[in-house]
Amino acid sequence: MKILHVYKNYYPVAGGIEGHIKLLCGELARNPEFDVTVLVANTKKKTVRETIAGVEVIKAGENLTLARTPISWRLWVEMSRIKADITHLHFPYPFGELGYLLLGNSKKLVVTYHSDIVIQKRLLKLYEPFLWRLLRRADCITASSPRYVASSPYLSKFADKCAISPLGIDLSRFQVVASEPVAGIRARYGSPLILFVGKFRYYKGLQHLVEAMKMIRGHLVLVGSGPLEEKVRSQVAASGLGDRIHLVGEVGDQELAAYYHSCDVFVLPASQRSEAFGIVQLEAMACGKPVVCTEIGTGTSWVNIHKETGLVVEPANPTALADAINSLVEDAALRRRLGRNARERVRREFSKEAMARRIVDIYDGLPRS
Repeated sequence: MKILHVYKNYYPVAGGIEGHIKLLCGELARNPEFDVTVLVANTKKKTVRETIAGVEVIKAGENLTLARTPISWRLWVEMSRIKADITHLHFPYPFGELGYLLLGNSKKLVVTYHSDIVIQKRLLKLYEPFLWRLLRRADCITASSPRYVASSPYLSKFADKCAISPLGIDLSRFQVVASEPVAGIRARYGSPLILFVGKFRYYKGLQHLVEAMKMIRGHLVLVGSGPLEEKVRSQVAASGLGDRIHLVGEVGDQELAAYYHSCDVFVLPASQRSEAFGIVQLEAMACGKPVVCTEIGTGTSWVNIHKETGLVVEPANPTALADAINSLVEDAALRRRLGRNARERVRREFSKEAMARRIVDIYDGLPRS
């Protein structure tokens, strides 16, 4: 069976959706029943074809970027030529979706709806007719949590053809970590240690976490980078908390696992619906860490269950964040209990194998033409 996945970018471009597609397609390619191709835009003008972990990857030359969306006419050409049994679109990527509506020729269409379009409201108004058409055309729409289906103004209209398929992680990356790097991180930054991992984007709520640190007894490590990095640095400097808030930039996979294991509490302070799931929560939970997240009506508070695997607080509320983090910092027994529950939940529900099995079941269950 020929499966075509379409999105705007792919490994080694860093990002939650990019990482998810790489992990999912790698697992699907292990199944001899599937011939898996990924079609994305390249970050350069040249079109490149390569095989990564058994997956054919076509990176179509980029012409320009509009509203953070890569435009590649070559991507449309490639899409028109590939005769797949199933095209699997990863939304939102409007240019790719328009390409499918105009030129796609697969027998079946699956759309993974990762997130509503939140910030680009004017462009959404222009794109909205095509979005409705895409969702009507889809044979199945997958979402990462039932909460997102219920709360999305678009998915809720198509709930009858939505299937829940949570994202997953490679558990082996986080299970065993040498003690020396963990001890080194704690010695370098101090304790109690609070950790954030992710892109510095508008919806992450980092400004609220920095403000909360004025009320928290501990040290905060921020792993990652992004458009708001300089703004965060300026806020940290202005707050006088430079000795307790540490921006360490991007780190490699092995080092990242050590950071997760070194922390006492992991925090995802998201403030907008663009944070639809929060894969970083799974990674922290796999390391046995309790999570503090916010209630923004998406999958973040479905992954992290309040008072079972961590704590869930009101978004954009530094005081609520501080109270939740302090309650965990001050209670080692509570941290251990929530951390154990978190690890068990990830092992049970969010492995890469479980994720791939759900997608295969969705493919197998598509209506026959």
